[in-house]
Amino acid sequence: MQALILAGGKGTRLRPLTIYTPKPIVPVVNRPFLLYQIEVLRRAGITDITFSLSYQPDKIQQILGNGSEHGVTLRYITEPSPLGTAGAYRFAMDGISETTVVFNGDILTNIDIAKLVEFHKAKAAEATISLVRVDDPTRYGLAAADSDGRVVKFVEKPKNDEAEVFKINTINAGIYILEPTIMDLISKDTNSSFEYDIFPAILEKKFPFFASVMDKEYWRDIGTPANYLSAHHDFLSGKITGFDLERTDASDVATRAEIDKTSFIGEGCVIKPGVRVVNSVIGKGVHIEEKALIENSVIWSHTRISTAAEIRGAVVGRSCHIGRNAVVADGSVLGDKTTLTDYTKV
Repeated sequence: MQALILAGGKGTRLRPLTIYTPKPIVPVVNRPFLLYQIEVLRRAGITDITFSLSYQPDKIQQILGNGSEHGVTLRYITEPSPLGTAGAYRFAMDGISETTVVFNGDILTNIDIAKLVEFHKAKAAEATISLVRVDDPTRYGLAAADSDGRVVKFVEKPKNDEAEVFKINTINAGIYILEPTIMDLISKDTNSSFEYDIFPAILEKKFPFFASVMDKEYWRDIGTPANYLSAHHDFLSGKITGFDLERTDASDVATRAEIDKTSFIGEGCVIKPGVRVVNSVIGKGVHIEEKALIENSVIWSHTRISTAAEIRGAVVGRSCHIGRNAVVADGSVLGDKTTLTDYTKV
């Protein structure tokens, strides 16, 4: 069995963070995001992983390499033009003869893939999708299954009245198990979507199409700044489990700096006296001057935060400069190399 991770999106919802950093490798608790998906697959014994890429593919390949460091074998396929989720699957996996696990490249989860594969095989399914319950299903693909797990309805990004009529709050979680026969439904070298084209076609043709609902597993789409920041808070609070996060002491932290136990500090940081870091993730090589406050925030690597600056509930990109007494308020997102002069408020 092998896996395909659909990692070709431009990450427009996550801008400005993704202008220079492709969404699949944005740092999540100081690790490239895709490493979490790789770990989930490796736990299930799946070590042959293909990435379908489009946006800044060289940066992703440079960060992850051939996968040997992570106990897997990685292969990279770059789409000649945007092909959609199903088109990318057809292009990357054309000619395969085995079951494939497909992951959307912006899903953070600790799902047990081995159990999902077991469910897929037990149902003799040709396609299995994972579902998750959400409060607002209108931003995703709404899906429903009967008591046996067979998918009976799939509507991508339903209108409010559709969601109300169907009374469904389970959505497509972006994790699929597919048999090679599904390839026959996808036209070669054309833009095609699982969500809009292929899953409705599977339903129409009455293929064995099943769904498994995640109840206890963690799931989050990190594709917006708010969700990205929330994912960090979920790690710090212990809401997401199953990943070993390494804390490092390889930083110069003044004895009179206050860093709470939940925060993560990257290696090579300099943190001066009077600094307070609360419920935050600080990337490597960050320099924080006296009496600065970092609270409920994520700071990417090599950023400099000047004396008495305050950052609350924000994401600050790589190699930024935050001036003296500057204030970065809740909900702010600063892209790489942003400079705020002294006393600036954003």
